[in-house]
Amino acid sequence: MDFELTASTWMLLFFILLLSVSIWKIQAFLPNKVLSDDDTTFEATQALEKLMLKIITQKKGLLNEEELFLFISKDEDFDAQLFWRFNLNRLKHLLSSYYVKHTNTSDIQSIYLHLDK
Repeated sequence: MDFELTASTWMLLFFILLLSVSIWKIQAFLPNKVLSDDDTTFEATQALEKLMLKIITQKKGLLNEEELFLFISKDEDFDAQLFWRFNLNRLKHLLSSYYVKHTNTSDIQSIYLHLDK
């Protein structure tokens, strides 16, 4: 049995070989561990949500998003090193995800009214 490889077969083999080498080399540059200042992890998001609920409870829900942002960023429990990217948009995203998880809330006042005190 005489087996000859055609040019297209050689090209396919080299393509597969070079593709696997490329993927292996690129994989070295992909982040594979959690960074110390990553504030998007589940734990960091939970800590931020807990802080948000603490401020809402302290102020009895009588504040808007901008005031909530200022009170959160000035709170003694706020970790400025971890949440260095925290801004008003991040707070709005946090509030939106809270509204989705708790469908009976639609604004800051309703969060306060539905909190288990």
